[in-house]
Amino acid sequence: MRKAVQFYRLLNTLSLDVVAGALVCALFFARIFEVVIALPSLAGLLLTVWIIYTADHLWDAKNIGQSASTARHRFHQRHFRKIIVILIVMIILDIFTLFFMDAMVLKWGALLMALVSIYLISHRYLKVLKEIFIAVMYTCGIILPALSVATRELTVMHGVLIGQFAILALINLLLFSWFDRELDQQDNQHSFVTTMGVHFTTITIWLLILFEALCTVIQVVAITLRGPAMVVGSMSIALLLILVFRDKISENDYFRFLGDAVFLVPVFYLL
Repeated sequence: MRKAVQFYRLLNTLSLDVVAGALVCALFFARIFEVVIALPSLAGLLLTVWIIYTADHLWDAKNIGQSASTARHRFHQRHFRKIIVILIVMIILDIFTLFFMDAMVLKWGALLMALVSIYLISHRYLKVLKEIFIAVMYTCGIILPALSVATRELTVMHGVLIGQFAILALINLLLFSWFDRELDQQDNQHSFVTTMGVHFTTITIWLLILFEALCTVIQVVAITLRGPAMVVGSMSIALLLILVFRDKISENDYFRFLGDAVFLVPVFYLL
């Protein structure tokens, strides 16, 4: 059991569980939009997700200036040069996938990459907007491969579901910043909670979870996307449980493991 936990910890530190979650969620929306995502588009998404998360961790690890307080940043500090080399290789492979992508996917992908570039350049100054910005980018990246080639007419309920997913991603990020607040303060890292405070962040998370519940009810009543809405709703419940039992899972980064694993839940819908 200990070896399994250590292995998953390594996957989490390298953001590979995030990549797996992105894969599952992208296929989830492809099923909803009734399309098949081409392999180059899927590969490009997974590479881009890993590149963004890894570049962000490397940037933070480099700018901390001392031994980082979090295990993730300490790992990136210790293996900085090796990860940089791997990152460069992944960027080259990501660029290579562009030559095989559908023109529409490439068009919207270029717009998303511009947004990502703005974030990587300015993320240290975003402070309170950091989590919101990442949630928007993550959601756009997840739905882009399917949405850009979708031929069926999208309804208001599709928009509600996408918004519901974006809020889910935001809740996840706010929870992470809530748990990491003391370590972030030690490393002089900015987040929503270090800027707005613990009390305000807690209230915000609860309000977002309630809004998620409302969206799920609306979708269930509307019937059209009942199944997918219930999947996203169950993911929100999982995050709610993390918040409720926060004192019991705050140690050893268990909250992070569970929070990232939430995005694997749609695999049951796919199966």
